[in-house]
Formats: sequence, structure tokens, C-alpha cells
Amino acid sequence: MPEPIEVRKVAIKHVSDASGLAELIDSGVLDADRVIAVVGKTEGNGGVNDYTRIIADRAFREVLMAKGTRTEDEVKQVPIVWSGGTDGVISPHATIFATVPREQAEQTDEPRLTVGFAMSETLLPEEIGRRGMVQKVSDAVQVAMERAGITDPADVHYVQTKTPLLTIHTIRDAKARGKSVWTENTHESMDLSNGCTALGVGVALGEIDMPDDADVMHSRDLYSAVASCSSGVELDQAQVVVVGNARGVGGRYRIGHSVMKDAVDTDGIWAAIRDAGLKLPERPHHSDLDGRLVNVFLKCEVSQDGAVRGRRNAMLDDSDVHWHRQIKAAVGGVSASVTGDPAVFVSVSAAHQGPDGGGPVAAVVDLGDEPTGYRYDA
Repeated sequence: MPEPIEVRKVAIKHVSDASGLAELIDSGVLDADRVIAVVGKTEGNGGVNDYTRIIADRAFREVLMAKGTRTEDEVKQVPIVWSGGTDGVISPHATIFATVPREQAEQTDEPRLTVGFAMSETLLPEEIGRRGMVQKVSDAVQVAMERAGITDPADVHYVQTKTPLLTIHTIRDAKARGKSVWTENTHESMDLSNGCTALGVGVALGEIDMPDDADVMHSRDLYSAVASCSSGVELDQAQVVVVGNARGVGGRYRIGHSVMKDAVDTDGIWAAIRDAGLKLPERPHHSDLDGRLVNVFLKCEVSQDGAVRGRRNAMLDDSDVHWHRQIKAAVGGVSASVTGDPAVFVSVSAAHQGPDGGGPVAAVVDLGDEPTGYRYDA
């Protein structure tokens, strides 16, 4: 049986700041050697050349090494997933997951938060966007589920991944070996990698059947309701973190999920929070959360028809500001208005992640006697 999980959200005060993690370790809330995953937002451009992800990654791993006993190679194996771009009101932050000794956690037979991690086999550039990638991601998700102690896919509420995108270097490598790639547009390959990965998550969890190559980025009715996929230049494998609930684990945290049907669907966010176990009034306000919401994790995507609720928008036609940044800022504002906290994890490029124009939402809540989530006192 996996150990109980402690999960906390910390602010990132500047691009190389990991003081929030250090403070949690110094105060005894977390043990550096027990940190098993970090998911965060950095303030870069969110693109192929967003090096703020690498800077933040280095800062957090340096703290884990300085305050723990794990070797550099061991710390490198800790999944740290950064989503670049804090457009609009989104505030840079990190959510940290760590195990705690069973005797120190609240004992309960109710479902509580559990986390599993796995790395896929190496993903070749010619596999990105094709069934080879879907299969390798699916296999890794199943390993992560097993490590989380989850046997029923219905108990999986959030799958955060990080996968490679295509770069000029990897495209040349494929060509040198006589292989073709799905696209030679490196920025487009970000959407491609995310979407193909989401299909792999969906296959692993039985949400969809194995798609054909032609379905990738085209059959938008094929999607996972729990996948949150990011990509970058930092790795050549799929890094998979499965988060769900299991009985007997113990602890004070629980996770739930839902989907936003479109970019302004606040009900979808509230539905995820309710699914995590919070009782809320029929028309809730962020003050009703009362420190019990640790964080929400959302993916967003511009609707392919260029409209939201029947109203036309110009995001897909804008040559000045890419739609990635516009939809991220919009959904970030919607999310912050629900939670009352601008430190929300909102990531763009949600092909095959939730319905077209919408996206999946996961919410982690604190069910303990003294909740640790964010409260804002004006």
C-alpha cells in the first residue's frame, strides 16, 4: 500500500526562487527525501524556448539535494513538471507532493490522495504524433497507476505528463535515419506532443480505444477527461504522474475532477471541487472554500470554430499575440474568480484533453481539521 501524501502550494517570488519548498522542509512539514513530484507554473513565454522552466527546475532540485540525502542522480528522477507562461493574472507557483510516514497521517478508510510515477520508453522524434507514442504513454500510465495503488481507472482523477516536442535537432536526427516526422513546425509540435500523449492516457484508462494515426489532432471527439499534458525540450521520454484516490492510504487530502465545456464554464471548476469531496452551496462563492482548496489544475484550448457560446472571437486570426497566450489568460482569470486565488495551474494546448474549446479540471482539497489552503483577507 502506498504511503499517505502531503501536498502544499507555494508561491514563486522570482524565476529562480525555491524558498517556499525550503521553508516547508525547514519547518518539518515535508521531508526533502520524501518529495515525489512537483507541478508548477513559471513566468516565461510558454513556448519552445521558455528557459524559465529549466531555471525553476534547477532551483527546486538544488533545494532537494541541499536539504536531503539523495544523490544528484536520485533527485533527477523526481518528476518536476513546469508549465511555462503566467499570462494575465496567473501567479507563478508550485504544488509539491510528498509522502509522509503512515503513523503521522490521519487514519481513515475513506478514499484519500495517492500518487504514482513512471517514465515511458524513449520516444523517438518520428513517433511523436503517432501510435508508437500513444502506446508508450499508455504503458507508462498503467505502471504509474500500479505504483499509486490504484486498480480501478475510475479512481484516477489527474494525469500530469511531460513529453518531448520536436526541435530542429531531433527533426534532423529523424531525417538522417530515413524517418519522417509529423510536422517540422517546432511550435506546432507542442500541441502535437500534448494531444498524442492525452490519447495515450485515454487508452490506458479505457476512456477511448486505440486511435489511428489519422485521428491525432483531427478527431477532437476522442479525449481524456483527466489528462493534463505538457511538453518541452528537457527530456526524451514521457514523464507520467498519476494522481487519484485509494482506500486505506490515509491522510487528509482528496482529489476530484470534471471538465470545462468551454472557456467560461465556471460550473465545470466547481464540479471538480465537489467531486473531490467538498460540500458547497448551490451557488458557491470562493469564500465558501475556507482554506480547503489546495489547488486546481486545468488545461485549456481555443475552440476550433473560433467562437465561445455562439459569440465570435478573433484569437485564431490574431497575428500579434498567439492564441496560446490569449486563451491561457482568459481561463486563468475565470479560474481565479472561482477559487479567489490567482495561483492556479492553467496550461494551454489541450488537444484531446477534454472537449473541444474546454478542458479537464482537477481539484485537490484538504479535508483535515485545520485546512492549509489559501485564504485571502482583504
